[in-house]
Amino acid sequence: MIKLRELEYLDAIVRYKHFGKAAEACHVSQPTLSGQLMKLEEQLGLQLIERHRRNVMLTPAGEQLIKDARKVLQAAKEFEESARTLLDPLAGDMHIGLIPTLAPYLLPLIVENLNNQLPRINFYLHENKTEVLLQELNSGKLDLLVLPWLDEMEKFERYDLFDEPLLLAVHPSHPLAEHKHVAISVLEGQKILTLEDGHCLRDQAMDYCFTAGANEDHRFQATSLETLRHMVASSRGITLLPKLATLNVTATNNIRYIPFKQPQPVRKISLVIRPNYSRMESIRAIATSIRNSVKEAV
Repeated sequence: MIKLRELEYLDAIVRYKHFGKAAEACHVSQPTLSGQLMKLEEQLGLQLIERHRRNVMLTPAGEQLIKDARKVLQAAKEFEESARTLLDPLAGDMHIGLIPTLAPYLLPLIVENLNNQLPRINFYLHENKTEVLLQELNSGKLDLLVLPWLDEMEKFERYDLFDEPLLLAVHPSHPLAEHKHVAISVLEGQKILTLEDGHCLRDQAMDYCFTAGANEDHRFQATSLETLRHMVASSRGITLLPKLATLNVTATNNIRYIPFKQPQPVRKISLVIRPNYSRMESIRAIATSIRNSVKEAV
């Protein structure tokens, strides 16, 4: 009989590609992990791992079966979660994924309320780019995501949380700096500083800019919103920043944040989960808490 622990060892070896690191992650000795993997291979009558001096590789059989092993491990995790939910639907661990252009600005607004309103839930926060977060949600490593909704997420379920306006950020010396509000059409012919590829905010902001007739400033691409902010403060260009990133920011004398007239460019922030996720009472409570925490800020 194949045991879940043996599949966990196989998964760890594939993830770490090193017996010692995999054993450490599984809290067992290296001989124990190696022995259990050999036992699994004997039970299956297949070699799953090629053992080399400096690295570990999957055999073709291992490449195929690791996918099934991970499905089994995910099903076992969901079984345990369902049982815990029956005991207390508002308790247990909850792993939340957020993107770098949202997490630093949203978390200060929501974490205290989440902890106060849902004290029996242990929240674990994970920050990464959208593509990685979606993979980890799909594999079960994360329970939910809070991020801008994209069409490519259609296979997941969502709870809309709030619409976050995008503001025009310019240096005080820029001709647009004295405007209290601007129409999106003022971007026609302007060059816009952007984030590097891989950030969904880059694509969302540039969609609005391209529609208005603006162009991307190819001289520079930022790795973060803070880098974009410093570029604008240095009079190196203009950009669009989400509103939460412009709140409670110190030393902004060298930047003017200008709201757009209606219709405003916005990004729709949603809570995203896997279809048929079992802990729906927790999800609804988390969504309500976030909406209430943010409604005055946006």
